[in-house]
Amino acid sequence: MIELLAVISLTIVVAVVPGPDFAVVLRNALIGGRLAGIMTALGIGLALGVHVTYALAGIGLLVSQSILLFNLLKLIGAGYLVFLGISMYRSASPDVPTSGERAGMAPLTALRWGFLTNVTNPKATMFALSVFLQVTSPETPLWTQIGYGVIMASGVFAWFVLVTLFFTLAPVRARFLSMKLW
Repeated sequence: MIELLAVISLTIVVAVVPGPDFAVVLRNALIGGRLAGIMTALGIGLALGVHVTYALAGIGLLVSQSILLFNLLKLIGAGYLVFLGISMYRSASPDVPTSGERAGMAPLTALRWGFLTNVTNPKATMFALSVFLQVTSPETPLWTQIGYGVIMASGVFAWFVLVTLFFTLAPVRARFLSMKLW
């Protein structure tokens, strides 16, 4: 029971702390609407499943023990974050589109943005590793650990769906877009 509460608590904390995942969900929801935001959130949840899988397979232990592998992962993640930043900056404009002027975004494109953002995010890697290396014990059954992974991915997905729903409300979206260059 304590393990479950720890997993839920860590999931809530990690999900609500702003980072690259938040930025990409916000961007895609504002540009592409609710479906794009939800698909981005789904991509993030699926990528978290990748982190959980390699943590459960023991590969995460290798990454956490190898400075070279961890730094390589951080460099790949940093490069992708630079790409995201440049892409977001280039798509910014002082014009505030009305809800009918949304450029839209293909659902698979939004899913890919979310997946790639999270799968290259060292914060997500450390989250999965910390749960499975610090919270669970060797006696924790595999099916329970898989359940924890599902809770983690589902919790993060649910948080970003809520973020999407909030920021796509017409008054919130209009206010946010009026300040978007800042």
